Amino acid sequence: MLHYVIAIIVIAFLFDFTNGFHDSANSIATVVGTRVLSPFAAVLWAAFFNMAAAFTVGTAVAKTIGSGMINTAIVTPSVVLGGLLGAILWNMITWFYGLPSSSSHALIGGYAGAAVAKAGLVAVLWGEKWILTLLAIVVSPFLGFLLGAALMIAVYWLFQRLSPSRADRTFRALQLVSSALFSLSHGANDAQKTMGIIVGLLVAVQASFATATGWQHHLYLPNASVIPYWVEFGAYIAISSGTLFGGWRIVATMGSRITKLKPVGGFCAETAGAISILFATGLGVPVSTTHTITGAIVGVGATNRLSAVRWGIAGRIVWAWILTIPAAAVMAALCYYVLRVAIAP
Repeated sequence: MLHYVIAIIVIAFLFDFTNGFHDSANSIATVVGTRVLSPFAAVLWAAFFNMAAAFTVGTAVAKTIGSGMINTAIVTPSVVLGGLLGAILWNMITWFYGLPSSSSHALIGGYAGAAVAKAGLVAVLWGEKWILTLLAIVVSPFLGFLLGAALMIAVYWLFQRLSPSRADRTFRALQLVSSALFSLSHGANDAQKTMGIIVGLLVAVQASFATATGWQHHLYLPNASVIPYWVEFGAYIAISSGTLFGGWRIVATMGSRITKLKPVGGFCAETAGAISILFATGLGVPVSTTHTITGAIVGVGATNRLSAVRWGIAGRIVWAWILTIPAAAVMAALCYYVLRVAIAP
């Protein structure tokens, strides 16, 4: 049991790494697309503020994932591992095709799919947390769109007397601030999802470590109300490390293929996305940073003219969003069945 649990924790941190790798585009695409920072400088900037989130936000999202969505009584190590593998598989597929799908929803869908494969639909705690999470799939890009458009209009009105060259210089500097804020919000919301998965695992196997001594005692967790510090910092280190490697295929889609951005547009999109995500994080809702920043970028582009947005690309992204939870759930269910036969229930 010990080695199996440790292996799953390592895979959970690996998922968090792929989350940073996959979603780094969300943090850096606009600042790279506007050429405020080079790709290398941008990933360093984003990774630093991903990690800074460990010292500035709570753990409400982690507690939602750990105990608010799946019945912890049916959770086993194989359920957790099946969910993680399903999410990682979907992340790799969407990364390969350059689609900015949601790592968050892949993890949620994978966890639910593996749990349903074990115990049926009763495994899912249908209630407020699921309602808010599913509602956020629609609301977060729409909120990002509205805030992005509103900020863009407000900026045009407030800075209309600035010359184009001075405006460009001003918002190049301000975009560093907005990019940092968005990276902070990304780390704050996304790293907590992996924390929640690990907490769910530790609570499920608590009986195996109740009398453990030495370092193994740190694997004992009687309930999901407390997030161990080693889990918290491990998740932030993993997501920051993943961000350092970057998802360059998705950067191209987010930074230039949806709409052409200038520094002022990048500033408005990142600020709108960060506000939306931090609001959701405060409520304990596992929102998609991908959905939110994409909506904000579209909102900024639409203030120029509707034709400035490449709606065909946006449509492909929306389909990836719709498919993410069910696709990851199916993959996770298949992974769970294989694990049940090969390893343990």
